[in-house]
Parts: sequence; C-alpha cells; structure tokens
Amino acid sequence: MGLLDNFERGLERAVNGAFAKTFRSSVQPLEITSALRRELDTKAAVVSRDRILVPNELLVRLSPADHEAMASVGPALIDELTQLTQRHATAQGYQFAGPLRVQLREDEALSVGILAVDSRNVQGDVKWRPFVDVDGTRHAITGQRTVIGRGSDADITVQDTGTSRKHVEILWDGQRAQARDLGSTNGSKLNGAPLSKAALQPDSVIEIGRTRIVFRVLPQSATPDPFDGPDVRGGSW
Repeated sequence: MGLLDNFERGLERAVNGAFAKTFRSSVQPLEITSALRRELDTKAAVVSRDRILVPNELLVRLSPADHEAMASVGPALIDELTQLTQRHATAQGYQFAGPLRVQLREDEALSVGILAVDSRNVQGDVKWRPFVDVDGTRHAITGQRTVIGRGSDADITVQDTGTSRKHVEILWDGQRAQARDLGSTNGSKLNGAPLSKAALQPDSVIEIGRTRIVFRVLPQSATPDPFDGPDVRGGSW
C-alpha cells in the first residue's frame, strides 16, 4: 500500500487559505496531492482532439516549517506524489511534453498551512535510472554492478552487524535489473522470499539483516532544472 493510497478513497478535501491562516494548521500530503491535480486541470490545454497537454514540471512551495515536515518523510513522498499525479493525468487523458517531475521548495513568504504550485512545460527525453532507498537514504545505481554490505569496500555501506561485508549485489544492464546474494552468512530476502539470484522489478524490497532496501527505477530529465536559480516566489522563472 502506497504512502498516499488512503487519500484515493473518496476522502479528498482541501483546506482553504483562510482556515489555514486562522488555525495555522500544517500542510498535509493530501493537500499537496489536491493542489497538483488542480494545477493540471487548470493548465490543461487542448492541442488537438486527441491531445490535451499539461505541465510536466511542478514546483510546490511551502513555508519553512511545512517544508521541513515534508522533507522528513524522505524521497518516498516525492515518489508517491509523482505517481498519483501521473495517475490523475492518465485518468483524464492528459499528456506531458517531457518527463513528469514534482519538487518541493521552501518559501519564507508563505505562512504555515499555505502552499502554492508553480508549473511549466519543459520538453525533454525521458531517461529511466535505477536507485535504491536504504533505510530512507537514496543512492543512485551508477554502474553495471553495485555491491551492498557492511564492509568499507562495498559500493553502498550499511551499518548493520547482521550483514556480511559484501552481502548482496544489484546488476543493471541499462534496462533490466537483477539481485544476487553473495554467499552471505545470514542470507537475503526478496519481497519476503529467500534470495539467491532473481530478476529485480521496480519497487521490489530486499532485506539483508535488519536493513530494508527498496529498488526503484525513476524517470530523469537531461534538460536543465527549470526551477534552479534564485528563490522562486511567483510564477515566472
């Protein structure tokens, strides 16, 4: 079950700005999801009978306190927000000019409980790149072979005495991934089953010792980040 799946069950509602200012209630992930959907709906442009174009770069601006709270959830929140935004676009028949990207940014001009969304269309090719989330920390898979274990000579080192120095490896050929236990003392599990060697699907979970590793393949854009530069306060960049 995804982090935001329960938001999909007919409970969606937005807290308006006046309420937030009065009670200073913090922004919730549900409100971010709603705001992203509204942004797509508002900016949807009918290009032809079969093509409705919506922005693919979405920047959510939050007060410092709200941004800190969202950042504490880790990269899983961005993954969920991106997936739910993509799901909404698919359901509405929307199309993107390039890879969909959702970002969160701190804005000192905003009060607690208030959020704003900036968006734009950025053309670009989608490149799918592999990552692993190890106990909430994201690591890029940069080579064909990535070794994970307790030893300092592993590509990704975990602080877990229940793991071997070189415990498990992830192989990536540019399109497909494979996981293999490296003869570890305590063994490995893939999605709850003992792992020797197996194909690795996106969002699969590898367990070594007490460490949980989530394998992800995420879209990346080769185009410059349109939100880079000075603080973004408004809708122009």
